[in-house]
Order: sequence, then C-alpha cells, then structure tokens
Amino acid sequence: MTAVATKARSAAATAASEIGRAFALGLEVLRLLPRRPFQFEEFLTQAWFVIRVTIVPTALVSIPYGATIALQLGSLTQQVGAQSFVGAAGVLATVQQAAPIATALLIAGAAGSAMCADLGARTIREEIDAMRVLGVDPIQRLVVPRVLAMVFVAMLLNGFVSIVGVVGGYSFNVFLQGGTPGAYLASFNALSQLPDLWISEIKAVLFGFVAAIIACYRGLNPRGGPKGVGDAVNQSVVITFMLLFLINWILTTIYLQVVPPKVG
Repeated sequence: MTAVATKARSAAATAASEIGRAFALGLEVLRLLPRRPFQFEEFLTQAWFVIRVTIVPTALVSIPYGATIALQLGSLTQQVGAQSFVGAAGVLATVQQAAPIATALLIAGAAGSAMCADLGARTIREEIDAMRVLGVDPIQRLVVPRVLAMVFVAMLLNGFVSIVGVVGGYSFNVFLQGGTPGAYLASFNALSQLPDLWISEIKAVLFGFVAAIIACYRGLNPRGGPKGVGDAVNQSVVITFMLLFLINWILTTIYLQVVPPKVG
C-alpha cells in the first residue's frame, strides 16, 4: 500500500508540474504577442496548413451534426407537443454546443497532432536548442504564430460549422420530417439572441488557444527520441480533448447563469 501511495503521489506531482509548465507557456505566448518583429509569414503558412488539413473533415462532419440534432430534437418535440420550437432548439444546440465542440475536436485531432509532431521532430533534431544558441527565441519564432493561426482558423471553422449545421438541420427538418419553414425560422427568431453567437465564438477562441498550447508544449518536450514524439502526439490529443470538454462545461454554466434566456 505504501508503494502504491508513493506512486500515486509521484504521478500527481508529475501531472501538476506538467499542467504548470503548459500554463506558463500559455502566459509566455500572451506576453510575447505584442513583441516585434511578428512572424507574419509563419502565421500565414501555419494558418493555411490548419485550414488545409481541417476544412474537408469539417465539411463532412458539420452536415451529419446538424441532421442528427434535428432528428433527435424533432422526435423529442413531437413527443411533448412542441414541434413549433424545433427550429430554435436545433439552431441553439448547433451554435452554442455542437459547432465549437466539433471545431475543437477537428482542430486538436488533425492540426494539433501535426503541429506537435513537427515541433517534436525539431526538438529531437536539436533545432530548438540551436535556435536558442543563436539567440532566437523559439517561443516567439515558432509557437506564437502557430497559436495565433490555430485561434484564427478555429474562429473561421466555428462559423462554417454553424452555418452548415444550421442549413443541414433546416433541410432535414423541412424535407424529411415534414416541418414547415415558417415555423422553423419563427421559433429561431423568437428564442435566439446575439450572445448565443458570442459565446460560440468565445468557445472557439479558447478551444483553439488551448489546443495549440498543449500541442506546442508536448512538441517542445518529448521524451525518449522518435518514440517520444509519437507518445507526445498521442498525449497532446488526449489531454486537449479532456480540457476542451471541461472548459465547455465551465463556459456553458457561466453563460447560462449570466445571460438570461430570451422568452418567446
């Protein structure tokens, strides 16, 4: 029992240390944001890379997201006799929850893993140490533009997923479930409000920032050579997913307490 307790304490201490270092990296990125020169070319390169690896999966995921939400809510509203509110419920569920979560998962799984692998390969080839020897800050040169690119693309993809998901849910409800376009749009206008869009974009920004920080941190700190890079990629994806769901729960709870619901 003593050995088990010792191992548990050691694992907890290691986890706390890793969280602290990742948090310190996030603060360092925020501190270096206004510093010049800004690596604008690197930012554009990374933004295009993130878009290139995520745009197709995003388009393929957003349509079934909207259709699934419309199916579930359509069946539920029919059971309780509230078919006129399926539009509002579907759109709000897509914009507030489904769109930022789908965006975050795709960003972390596709772009974040590739970003972690790239930095990990640079680290084990001692390129990061060489940059420090030459007086180049690798955080400002490599991490800052990658974080900004991830945040920027996350905002764009969140809007894209929201639009495609809403259109898909509308089409599915109207053409397959026999709903009326007027009732769908009227319920949406009656219950939705501008803060619903703002919280969605805030989630996308935070999700993109967290995914980029975790990916960069694990990429800059691999253990065990090339095998360690693969382990770092796997760890970055798993840790990011766990943090994203936790952050989503916290933000949703705060939003529902701060912003009063609109009464139709």
